[in-house]
Parts: sequence; structure tokens; C-alpha cells
Amino acid sequence: MARAIWLVLDSLGIGHAPDADAYGDAGADTFGHIAAACAAAPRGPLQLPNLTRLGLPAAHALAGGQVAAVFAAAPAPVALWGCMAEQACGKDTPSGHWESAGVVLDRPFGVFDAPQNSFPPELLAALVDAAQLPGVLGNCHASGTEILDRLGAEHIATGKPIVYTSADSVFQIAAHEQGFGLQRLLTLCELARALLAPYNIGRVIARPFIGAAATGFQRTGNRRDYALPPPAPTLLDAVRAAGGEVIAVGKISDIFAAQGVGRSVHASGHDALFDATLDALTQAGDGTLIATNFVDFDSVYGHRRDVFGYAAALEHFDARLPQLLEHLRADDLLLLSADHGCDPTWPGSDHTREQVPLLAYSPGLAPRALGKRSSFADLGQGIATHLGLPALSAGRCFLTSQAA
Repeated sequence: MARAIWLVLDSLGIGHAPDADAYGDAGADTFGHIAAACAAAPRGPLQLPNLTRLGLPAAHALAGGQVAAVFAAAPAPVALWGCMAEQACGKDTPSGHWESAGVVLDRPFGVFDAPQNSFPPELLAALVDAAQLPGVLGNCHASGTEILDRLGAEHIATGKPIVYTSADSVFQIAAHEQGFGLQRLLTLCELARALLAPYNIGRVIARPFIGAAATGFQRTGNRRDYALPPPAPTLLDAVRAAGGEVIAVGKISDIFAAQGVGRSVHASGHDALFDATLDALTQAGDGTLIATNFVDFDSVYGHRRDVFGYAAALEHFDARLPQLLEHLRADDLLLLSADHGCDPTWPGSDHTREQVPLLAYSPGLAPRALGKRSSFADLGQGIATHLGLPALSAGRCFLTSQAA
């Protein structure tokens, strides 16, 4: 019986979506702009031999109509390859993952639009009262690292947690792991999750950090995401209902609010996430879905607008891919995709509304082009077909059809 391995290269967009202009993102191209920057820099061109064989540059060229720098002579892909546009509104992590798993949101999440004084006073007052806080700092749109540099010392001195947001549907709380306490931060985020019910906010994110003003502050791997649950059963639920196991690696379980997850494996950093995925694959039985989110592409490099850091992370991921490929059984299906873009050359520090790759490889599948797909849900429908599950409520199976 078949197994499926779904790897989410968080934020690896491959060209602006058809409706990107409505988001101020017309022209955004995470992969293309990284490739161009590398080709023009002393570091040299982006080197991705394994992702190239799986069809990433081909999918990018299909999405935008232009071959990325230095990939014009790339060999023909050995996998199924195409690009997908999102149906749901927004450019956030939950909607991208949920749609990929067969649930397309029919209304966008709520957001806090105001760059300053972003949160309603009554919300903050309720949070301060419920958690018996001396107050909060921040209350604005901000980059996670910038706001630590600006307010970390004051947080330690006053005991006030730092609350901030962005163009995405998030309420983020940063606090020092020792000075404030990790468990206290997680409890605070649970309180915030409950208080945010009327606002339809996709995620509350705990952002613990360590360090001191004199030496600098660093976020730790103890981040937690408190997401709303998907509004309908997803691919993960379908796998469990059929008697299969869902192994969620990294923040996948948080994104789905643990709905449909059989086993959650915590790991921080791409090497640890890759190792955990390999371990899961060696243990996985028939009918298993392994899903892993490689979050550092987004949180460490995309949001921080670190072009060459993003490039190096892609190259390191690429170098590890053969370890996974050699462990695949003849009836395994490996899928690589993304949930949105986060173009490190783009203004600001937010996600970008982009198309994403759909790369699918199995030793028993003949390579072919999948065309331009009109929904991320095509990925989940393909996994459902591969695992012998009933059809999901959204998406067209890429294994049995061409472009949507």
C-alpha cells in the first residue's frame, strides 16, 4: 500500500499570482529574484541540482513565463511538475496549508490593519486583566527581530510582553524565556487565542527569545502557533478515517490545530526537520502521510529579507534531498510545494501573494508537465488519489488530469 511525503518549503513562491495586484504584490517572485541576485553577486549562481531535476526551475518558468537566471540549460525534470495559484483570499500560512489539504476558505481571516496601535484597546485590556500583566509593549506592525532590538530591554525591565502583528492574520507575543518564563508565555498565548474568537484571527504565535541588550536577543526554537482549526475535514482527517497514520513534523500540527494529526514530531531548524522526516519515513507503515514544514525559509530568511541566506538554505536543503530520495519505496509519492511567497527582495517584511510549485516524484511515475493549476487543493486531491482515499471536497487530481 502507498505512502505520501509532503514537504512544504515555507514561502518558496515562484512568481506573482494572477490576482497579486490586489495585494500590492504584482512582480513579486521569491525564487526568480533569489536566483537573479545570486547570479549577479560574487557568491555565484544558485546551485540546486536536485530541485532542478524535480522540476523547480521548470515550474517557475511556467508560472512567470521567464526562465530564472542560470537555469536556461537545465535538464528535463524526472518528476511531475507544475504551478498552483491559491483560490482563498490572503497570503497566510493556514489558508495556504488548508487549501493544499482540500479546504478552501470562502472568506478571509481578519487582520489588524493599523500600523500603530494595531489592536483594539478592549482586547488588550482584557488580555492584561486575564493574565494579570503590568501592561504590554509594541501594539504595532513589526518585524519579529526588529521589535526585539527595539523593545527587548524594556520588556525585561518591566515584565510587559511584546505584542505585534503584520499584514497577515496574526497576533504575536514575544517574551524572554527566562525573565518572563516559557510556560507563562504559552499560557498567555492560550488566553489570547480565546479572547480573539470574535476577530477571526488565523494564528496566535508565541515568540520566545533569549539574550540580553548588551549581547543581542535571539528567538529560540520553542515557537508555538495557536491556529484556528480548519472549518471542515481536511486530507489529514481523510487519512486517519481510512486507518492511516498522519505524522506531522515541525509546525504542521500547530497549523492544523492538531486536527487529523496522529503523531506530532517537534523539531527546530532545517537539519533537525529533515532528520525527523527521514526517521518518520523509516517507521511509516502503509497508508501513512508524512507532512513537514520547513519554516526557516520564511521566518529566518524571507521575513528578514535575507536574499543570500535564503539562497544558502535552499542549497543546503537541495544537498540533503538525495538522502530522502534513496529511502523511497516504489509506491511512495514525494511532494514539494509552498504555502505562499515571501520575496526577500520585496519592500517590507510581509508575505507575498504568489503561485507555488507542485512537484511530485515517485519511482513508478513517468515525468510530465502538470500545467497551471487553479487551486492549491489539487495537491491534496492527488495525495488522496494516491493513498486510495475518497475524493476531497476541493481540487482536481494532478495524477489523472492535466492543467486545471
